[in-house]
Parts: sequence; C-alpha cells; structure tokens
Amino acid sequence: MGIPQSIQLGAAPLEPATLAGTASAADLVARLPATEPLHRNRVKRAFDLVGAVGLILFFGPLMLIVGLLITLDGGPAVFGHRRIGTEGRDFTCLKFRSMVVNAPEVFEKLIESDPEARAEWEATRKLRNDPRITWIGRFLRRTSLDELPQLFNVLTGDMSLVGPRPIVQEEVARYHVCFPFYTRCRPGLTGLWQVSGRNDVDYGRRVQLDTAYLLGWSLWGDFRILLRTVGVMLSGKGAY
Repeated sequence: MGIPQSIQLGAAPLEPATLAGTASAADLVARLPATEPLHRNRVKRAFDLVGAVGLILFFGPLMLIVGLLITLDGGPAVFGHRRIGTEGRDFTCLKFRSMVVNAPEVFEKLIESDPEARAEWEATRKLRNDPRITWIGRFLRRTSLDELPQLFNVLTGDMSLVGPRPIVQEEVARYHVCFPFYTRCRPGLTGLWQVSGRNDVDYGRRVQLDTAYLLGWSLWGDFRILLRTVGVMLSGKGAY
C-alpha cells in the first residue's frame, strides 16, 4: 500500500456521523496535534480494568482447560510476541500457542518452496492454509480464544479491551501518515477490524479502521464493539 492520498472514514461500521466524508493524508496530519491521546483517557482505562477482571474470572476455568490441552504436545501453553504499543513502545503480547513447537522452521520451508504462500504472506501477513497451526490451534483461532491471555496485557496497561490491532515493527511502514494515530491508543483485544471481517479485510482497510477508531472514539462505541465481538467469535467469520 502506498502513502494514502485519501482515507474514506465514513464507511467504517459503528462510526459517529462526524467521521462521514473523506480525509486526505494532509488533513489527517493537520488533525493529529488536536487529537487527544486515547491511552490517557481515565474513563476508558477504568472500563478496561473492570472488564478485564470480570472476563478473567468468567473465562478462568476455560483458560485452564485450554492451557492443559495445548501442552499435550510438550510445548508451552502461552507464548509472547513483541508488538508495538502506546507511543511506539514495544511490549510482549500474550497468546495461547496455536502453532507447532517448530513453527519457525515450518514457516521458512513453506515460504521458500511455495510462491503463492509467500505472496499471500507479503500481502496480508496471514496464511489461509497455514501448516503451522495445531489441531486445537485451529479451533482457538476460529473462535479468537487464543487471545484470551491478552486480558492480562489489559491489566498491566499494555493493551485495551478495544483498540487497534496490535502490529509488529515490519508493519509500521504500511501505516504511513496514520501510524502516529495508532500510537495514541493502546492496542485492543478486539476492535473495528475484528468486527468488520477480520482476515477478509485488506490491509489498507485495516489502517483506515484503526485511524477511524481513534478519531471517533466513545465509551458507548467500545461497548458496542465488544457486543459484536461475541457474534464474531461464535460465527468464526474471517478467522484463519
């Protein structure tokens, strides 16, 4: 994706009417100084803490069972991956392990031998038919249960219940002028991207949704996204 000449914000679901219309890259840069950093919003932080504690208590027994099943192959139940968070700082993003123990070796072999898989990875950073995924990992990814450990990231303040999808360093260039907006939020356990098609959404649209989320944030909007996330988890649409 090249530097966006325009970003259509009005098409994003759950957006307030004030975002209707087209914002050019120059317009977005001009709006940045007046945009309040969302990670400093105390109301949102209180909502995150109460919600995270409640969800950990609710999902706790399930998380224990899932963790035990994952370790049957001799590997760890949870792994941490470095992601970019608030103000561009790195943090360890937690997930249930959904891949085989030797996933890096399997990935390298696949990318070297399969041009179509390599092109898909370069375009979306995802693989629809990923040989690294374990039997239980496919279920966890389809239902998004692999992300439950991120509730602890919410407690520590590295993430929010709702926010942009956490990205890695290699993805920063894809955000271009929108990256400073990303760094004004805590990455989310769920967000506009997750309830708008997930992996069926192209990367440029992901960037638009992340930017639109910050510009149109409201606590009610977060609550609506959380409610829609339940439906997405049950349907498994766009997950792989």
